[in-house]
Amino acid sequence: MAKVAVVGATGLVGTEILHLLEKRNFPIDELILVASPISVGKRILFKGEEIKVISMEDAINKAPQIAIFSAGGSTSLDFAEKFAAVGTTVIDNSSAWRMDPIKKLVIPEVNASELTKEDKIIANPNCSTIQMALALSNLHKKYKINRIVISTYQSITGTGVKAVQQLENEEKGISGEMAYPHEIFRNCIPQCDVFEENGYTKEEMKLVNETQKILNDKSIQITATAVRVPVVGGHAESVNVSFVNDFDLKEVRETLDSTEGVSVLDDPSKFEYPMPKNAHKKDEVFVGRIRRDFSCENSLNLWIVSDNLRKGAATNAIQIAEYLNANSLI
Repeated sequence: MAKVAVVGATGLVGTEILHLLEKRNFPIDELILVASPISVGKRILFKGEEIKVISMEDAINKAPQIAIFSAGGSTSLDFAEKFAAVGTTVIDNSSAWRMDPIKKLVIPEVNASELTKEDKIIANPNCSTIQMALALSNLHKKYKINRIVISTYQSITGTGVKAVQQLENEEKGISGEMAYPHEIFRNCIPQCDVFEENGYTKEEMKLVNETQKILNDKSIQITATAVRVPVVGGHAESVNVSFVNDFDLKEVRETLDSTEGVSVLDDPSKFEYPMPKNAHKKDEVFVGRIRRDFSCENSLNLWIVSDNLRKGAATNAIQIAEYLNANSLI
């Protein structure tokens, strides 16, 4: 049994973390709920019990074994090390620690075996990275990836409550606070996160840098365009992969189907392919539209879909906690 803190317990991802901790019956001795000062004192129902939200300082004083952070990068930078200093293992959902060379960036099905007791701050990858890297991990081992071209179709839930409210307001014709610089209702916005000096957004560069780190191969050439769409159920990605070695399409399907956490849904004759609507509230990464790219040697097209609040955030974080607990690493 572990003493577990959830930091950012009142947000979209925090709410999903609490739901999954209960659903997956994670062995909790004491649950500590933490949120911004404005939410301190609120009560949240967990397993039939109302638990009061406390401050960050009070949570640190309780020295939990595990703290799952989902409160933004600045909060993680300010407080993760303070939790680690009292012996807590922090699993962080923000981008704060992902590219730190001494912090592990973990998808449990891919590289959890790298974790040790000394890892006191563990980074959860970006949602769009998780679903793609998980789907490609065994294909990379088998054929060695040379280049990836990615176009994403990302749910508004990746931005948070404010974006959900914007879409709902626009659907109803109500003016309100804007999460995006443009309307999202009946629209697509080719910008996820802020632009960097190279003309790419932070989200696009996360796909580049995080994928190379997780697959432990900086030689992989990656380029991405990330697009926000008026969808609630999850993120979708069109992924074109070039390999060093040629592949057999049947073997590709078998490899994907045998990858833990991946579900192949690919029967065009029956109009079966992954969609955010069907991935919503599910933990798998769904892959379909599997076909050879005839325009380029040793290349493959895939359509990858997953619920960004589940496997893209909350589920992956809890799976890390489960691995730590099962292997006595806390």
